[in-house]
Amino acid sequence: MDTTLSRDGTSIAYRRRGDGPPVVLVGGALGTAADEAPLAALLAPRFTVVTYDRRGRGSSGDSGPYAVRREIEDLAAVAARVGGRVSLFGMLSGGALALEAHAAGLPVDLLAVYEPPYTSGPAGRPDASRHTALLHRLLAAGDRAGAVALHLARAGVPEATVARMRRAPLWRGLEAVAHTLAYDEALLGDGAVPVGRFASLTARTLVVTGGFSTPQAHETTLALAAAVPRARHRTLTGQTSELAPHVIAPVLEDFFARDSSLRTAS
Repeated sequence: MDTTLSRDGTSIAYRRRGDGPPVVLVGGALGTAADEAPLAALLAPRFTVVTYDRRGRGSSGDSGPYAVRREIEDLAAVAARVGGRVSLFGMLSGGALALEAHAAGLPVDLLAVYEPPYTSGPAGRPDASRHTALLHRLLAAGDRAGAVALHLARAGVPEATVARMRRAPLWRGLEAVAHTLAYDEALLGDGAVPVGRFASLTARTLVVTGGFSTPQAHETTLALAAAVPRARHRTLTGQTSELAPHVIAPVLEDFFARDSSLRTAS
């Protein structure tokens, strides 16, 4: 992987594949660039696809106290390495980061997100502060396994499934990035869709949910699509929060292909 420096000097690791209009993939909670590799490989024949390790994950650094603006600066630094103006696909909390980055001024041609974990109600998550406090206590005590289990339970993963995951090789990797769960909590705040902030978005936006996802995921993505001026909503039959790369890839190819037309026309 190559590296670039964010504004505060933090080293951010990224990988570039393919050739064409630039598309940056922004991973969700507990994920690294390696998790985005299968989708990147499917998109690379048509686009320059960039995957990167978000701050505190994989091969990227983690300087200073966390702030959402620093993650936005990280994404901007990665985008700058492929020309500055990009299209984005954000998965789960990565979708929230992509939206926030564009709202903060990152030049974006097209923006696609899959189930950013907001809530549809204006009051957000009523237990957000309690959950965040518990997460911070677990991390302060060094209980990374407990922090991961807390996150998975909140995401609706059954207790029996979490128990099986604890015995699997992947669990060690989840624990390694458990501290970044606090970063995602800061990114999402109280969980309510930031309607006022997202009203300023100018990129054409695709908000996607899975046909087998929870009713709340459907409600939230519809609310998000309504809040973003140039957004449309799409449901992918048979998908859940565990999105299959081969299902989303043709959807993104079709959506991001418009980027090629825009650039040619300009």
